[in-house]
Amino acid sequence: MSDRDWRHAVLRDLGALNTGLVPPADRPRTTSPPVHETAAQFLTPGAMVFLLDRPVVPLSAALATALRECESTGRALQVVTSSSSRITLPLRSSKAQWVVHSDGYYEGLTGRPMCWNGNVFTPDSNARDYAPAYKAPASVPVGSQLVLTFQAAPTEHRGARVEHLMRLLTGRPPAGWGTTEPLEHLWNSSDLPRRDARVIAVGTSAIALLTFNGGTEQTTVAVGYTSGAEPPIADLPSMIGELATGHPIASLLARLNPGRADLTTEPRWTGMAAPVGLAIHGAFTGAPGFSRRRLGPMTWFPLGDGHSPEYWKRHRQLLAHLHSRQNGRPW
Repeated sequence: MSDRDWRHAVLRDLGALNTGLVPPADRPRTTSPPVHETAAQFLTPGAMVFLLDRPVVPLSAALATALRECESTGRALQVVTSSSSRITLPLRSSKAQWVVHSDGYYEGLTGRPMCWNGNVFTPDSNARDYAPAYKAPASVPVGSQLVLTFQAAPTEHRGARVEHLMRLLTGRPPAGWGTTEPLEHLWNSSDLPRRDARVIAVGTSAIALLTFNGGTEQTTVAVGYTSGAEPPIADLPSMIGELATGHPIASLLARLNPGRADLTTEPRWTGMAAPVGLAIHGAFTGAPGFSRRRLGPMTWFPLGDGHSPEYWKRHRQLLAHLHSRQNGRPW
C-alpha cells in the first residue's frame, strides 16, 4: 500500500473523507518536507489525530504545539504512521500516543491492537495477541542503548551536568539544543532557558532530554551502540562518581535498552530494558543481599548486567528498603 493509499484508508476509517479533510497529494520533492506538509489533522472531542508519512517522525514544533493544546483541552494527541516509520526519542518520551496502521491499528510502543471508536483510538477489547506487524523482525540488527536518568536541583548553568556526562560517555559535549526537532541552537551550557522547560540536546550518538520543573531537574541521557559494540558498563561507577563530585545530583538510575543505535524506535518488539544500577546522594546501606560502593558523595548499588529484566524486582526491593528508612524520600 502506497503512502497516499494508507492515509486515505485511515481517513476513511475516521470518517474524515466526508469532511473534505484529505492529505495533500504526493508530489516530487528534492528534500524531506516539513512535518506540517504531510500531516492531516482530525479533531474530535477526545483526540487530535495527525497522519504522518515520514520515514522518521520527530517532535516537531507543530506536534509540540498540538501537545500543549491537547493538555489544555483534555484531548489525546494521537500520531498515526505506517509500519515503516520510526519515531525519535523526544517524540517517544512525550505524551503523544503512537498509533500504527498495518492491516488495522496498533500502539507502536506496545503492539497492543487498537480501534477507532468514532472519537479516539482505543485498545481493541477483542484482541488476544500482539499485532502481527509488531512481532515482525526489526529492519536492522538490534543494538543497545545505555540510558542514565538523574534528578538534581537546577544550577546557574543548567546544561553543565549533561555536558559533563556526555563528555564522559562519548568524549564530546552536545552539539546543539532546542525544545523541538530539528534543534535550533548550537550548544552552550549557559544558554538553556531559566524558566520551566523541556529541552532536547543532541551529541555524538547521544540524546539528552532535560526537564526543568520548579526546583527540580530530571535529565535522561541515552547513548546508542551498534550490535556487537559493548556499552561501558564497567566504567559507569567511576563516571558517576566524577559527575557527582563536580555537579551534585540526588539520584541516578542506569539501565540498558535493546534498540537501534540511532536511538529511533521502530513499531516492533526489540526486547525489554534491564537495570544496571542505582546511585543515591549520601551514605546508605542496602537491604540484605545488596552490595554497595561509595562514589564520592554517592552510594552505588549494582542491580544487574543490563541484560536481565527480572532484576527490576531487585530495583523495587531496594527502593522499598530505602523509602522505609528515609520517610518516603523520592529517588
